[in-house]
Amino acid sequence: MPKTKTREKHQKPSIIDCDIHNTLASETVLYPYLSERWRKHHGMVGTTDRVGAYIPRAHPFGARYDAWTPSGHRPGSDLDFLREQLLDAFNIEYGILNCLTPVCEMPNLAYAAAWATAVNDWQIEEWLEKEPRLRASMIVACDDAEFTTAEINRLADHPGFVQILLLARTMEPLGRRKYWKMYEAAVQHDLPIGIHFTGVGVGPITAVGRPSHYIEDHAGMTQAFQTQVTSLVCEGVFEQFPTLKVALIEGGFAWLPPLMWRLDRSWKKLRDEVPELKRLPSEYIREHFWITTQPIEEPPKQEYFDQLLAQLSLDDKLMFATDYPHWDFDSPDQALPKNLSPTLKRKIMAENARAFYGFYSKAHNYLNTSNRSNSHLIPP
Repeated sequence: MPKTKTREKHQKPSIIDCDIHNTLASETVLYPYLSERWRKHHGMVGTTDRVGAYIPRAHPFGARYDAWTPSGHRPGSDLDFLREQLLDAFNIEYGILNCLTPVCEMPNLAYAAAWATAVNDWQIEEWLEKEPRLRASMIVACDDAEFTTAEINRLADHPGFVQILLLARTMEPLGRRKYWKMYEAAVQHDLPIGIHFTGVGVGPITAVGRPSHYIEDHAGMTQAFQTQVTSLVCEGVFEQFPTLKVALIEGGFAWLPPLMWRLDRSWKKLRDEVPELKRLPSEYIREHFWITTQPIEEPPKQEYFDQLLAQLSLDDKLMFATDYPHWDFDSPDQALPKNLSPTLKRKIMAENARAFYGFYSKAHNYLNTSNRSNSHLIPP
């Protein structure tokens, strides 16, 4: 008799996509999740979106042209189309939704908190309950500790939420004590913090003023990520919250080794200023930060990329992301250099994210709380 081929030979490699952007087809989609008071408020003032006033965008909604739905709706707003273009096309095992709604741009923090809650409830009803491969980032009004901790406590036990989402440009550096209540709630519920590309913050979006072009904003976003990493380390956040985990999403990572070297050198000379730091800054960075691949740095020679990975020493903390449906989408079958070892490739494409988000236990919890048949979520 002919030998039966093993099941493994037919299986495609696991892929966990750490950055998928679901979008509101229109802001009124949230009306069923808002109170009459806030529906009326939205009807009068809308939402505050200062990004367009600061930087011209190269693409509407930052999206690739083919991501507009057949009915003409915004890219990322239609679950069926997202399934077709991403989840099914690439056999995505899990995908993390990062909804970039302008909560952090709203000066009325009560309104921001109501909007965040509405977005989270919309994500549950329209995305998580309809597609078991999806998980979501929790949206919070991070500049108000009371509103933020209340929202974290409200949703922390929902198996569909796997992290708390912040933007790279915040009103203040994220190491400040005003954010510590949020970190306290995060570690209490074992939820990571995700810091994602974009945001406006309180001042000009570069260190020296407003740029003229989108390319300056896009390439220069690393300034914000470097500031956040430096602030979190130097303000002693990780001494106060030693189990806190942070994912840097869509910020690149080639800038990390030089930042670690510079911080270590400065700490050796200025450590008396920050006596709460017991270790080299680079040690906190290697322990507490995870990073996503998109946009992955592509130096002209493969050996340079290999050097970068060696300098990072973060083989267990680099996680794959597509950034769907944005114009700089990274296809899972083309994003990584071809000569990576099979072990490292498996780690990047799925296993690092599986460990970071605890998908074994999350899948089990989801099965126990869902009314649908989600047997395919059980890990092999």
